[in-house]
Amino acid sequence: MSDTPTVLITGASSGIGAVYADRFARRGHDLVMVARDAARMDALAAQLTSETGVSIDVVRADLSQSADVEAVEARLRDDARIGVLVNNAGVSASGRFDRQSSENVQTIFDVNAAAVLRLSHAAAGRFVREGRGAIVNIGSVVGLAPEFGQTVYGATKAFVLFLSQGMAVELGPKGVYVQAVLPAATATDIWNRAGADPSQLPPMMAVGEMVDAALVGFDRREAVTIPPLHDGAQWDAFQAARQAMLPGFGETTAAPRYKAAS
Repeated sequence: MSDTPTVLITGASSGIGAVYADRFARRGHDLVMVARDAARMDALAAQLTSETGVSIDVVRADLSQSADVEAVEARLRDDARIGVLVNNAGVSASGRFDRQSSENVQTIFDVNAAAVLRLSHAAAGRFVREGRGAIVNIGSVVGLAPEFGQTVYGATKAFVLFLSQGMAVELGPKGVYVQAVLPAATATDIWNRAGADPSQLPPMMAVGEMVDAALVGFDRREAVTIPPLHDGAQWDAFQAARQAMLPGFGETTAAPRYKAAS
């Protein structure tokens, strides 16, 4: 792997993925851009190559399709130039949980959770053998907030956070850096694709501001980066409260509150 590794970015045709492509290209990294819209990636790749001189490969893949995921897995396993994976591709759907179609629910799971797991796993084996590499997983604050009412999407993002934290524990000592990025509402195409009512959308962070903040966290080697959270001590307190419970999980008798009164 080069000292300036190639970066593979999923969902690279627009939004967060396209901005990541721009920022890494301007840092001098060659790219592998992965998404469904090859035409948009071709246009962005031509622009970035012209402006930065980096080499860019475009891979058309639909990460809801297992065969396409397999092709990207193979690229991650076999291409020793790739040293950074950005799992950004994601989908959502509007509507209450009981009213969403089973097809939409499955697609959200396949793209947001299963593909992230498979691609992370494909990259991790080689990164561990090489003793270096980085995996960036784009989650969401929704994964911490069931109150937001995006049950399936939020559940997949909670999975991404746990997966990232678990990989960090296991792979960090092997030289692999893992970052979970948790944006809040960000001005991307995902809202239109999900069929959201524009009049009901919340205020949003600009995509460039979100990615630039995430890259500050990347450079600092943060495990979890939450660009919209101004009081970082709140996350520290959340983590401390969670970790304080760990000894209690080892108890072998039920808590008194769960025992019938005598």
